[in-house]
Amino acid sequence: MRPVPEVQDDLLCLCRDTALRWGRGVRRTAGAMIGQPDYQAYVDHAAATHPDQPPLDRTAFFRLHEQRRFGGAGGFKCC
Repeated sequence: MRPVPEVQDDLLCLCRDTALRWGRGVRRTAGAMIGQPDYQAYVDHAAATHPDQPPLDRTAFFRLHEQRRFGGAGGFKCC
């Protein structure tokens, strides 16, 4: 008996969504382990807390956190 196409498509979507969610979690955990915070979490925080200021772009965000991590001047502070 062959699976119904709709059921098979739903299963593929579920597997894909689970894999993507798992991958994002792994990336976030690995970044935290090496001292790199989550950029999307920063963007969400900046939008909620500082709506009048545009968030840093991804490159500037990571450079700022690298400076903070390795003792550069002008460490990152928020709130």
